[in-house]
This record gives sequence, structure tokens and C-alpha cells, in this order.
Amino acid sequence: MNYYETLYLINPNLPDEEYRDIVAKFKDIVEKNNGVIINIEEWGKKTLAYVVKKFDKGFYVLLQYCGKGSIISEIERNMQLDERVLKFQTIKLADNADPEEIKAKAKEQKERATQKAETTEEERPDLTEQEEDQEEKDDDL
Repeated sequence: MNYYETLYLINPNLPDEEYRDIVAKFKDIVEKNNGVIINIEEWGKKTLAYVVKKFDKGFYVLLQYCGKGSIISEIERNMQLDERVLKFQTIKLADNADPEEIKAKAKEQKERATQKAETTEEERPDLTEQEEDQEEKDDDL
């Protein structure tokens, strides 16, 4: 199995229910084609760098999955036919990937990020003192 990542933009004017339906639709397509979902990240509504199909905002969704090469053509075909999808891009991250190993690494990275966020919150008062010291040094220059 190959490891893929597809980033797609969804029409920002859709109700939440329809937005969730689109995310579920592409998840189901991966699973129906014997693929394995690694991760689905919903980045939310963001401003686009340029206008796409007369929209300046869009819902970003990152879909990471493992599957055979034929899965890409099916996902992209469905994205092209669905008018609610504004734009998409798929990249291959690895050949001959083991889905369970990738899931374990993703889980481990998520745990590290959570621990790092907790540590950063505890150290915040020190950061503000460092920032004040930096500002004083900048003023001296």
C-alpha cells in the first residue's frame, strides 16, 4: 500500500451538516476501495490566497490514507464531480507503507504535541520575561 495525503477545499457557505457529509463521503470512498484512513484533520474555515470559483474563503480538510494507486483516480473523480469541492491536491508520501506503523507514529506525534503544549503553557510567565529582556536589548541598539 502507498501512503497518500489529499488536501481539499469545501464551499464555505455550506451548513455544518452538509460539510460533515462531504468529509464522510470521501472517508467512505477510501474505505470502499480497500484503503485505510490514517487521519482526517479539519482545519476549518480560512481565507484563501486567491479567489477560487468566486470564493475567497474555504473549509480546509486534510485526508491522510493508505491504499493502492487506483484509489486516487476514484477519489479525484468524485472530487471533480462534486461542485461543493472547490479545489484539491493529492500527493504520495511513501511507497509500500504499513498503515498500522503510520497510525502508531501519528498517535505518538499527537501525544508529543499535547505534552509540548502543556509544557509551554506552564512556562508562559518565563517567556514574557524573556520577551521583555529582548525588547530592552532591541531598544539599546
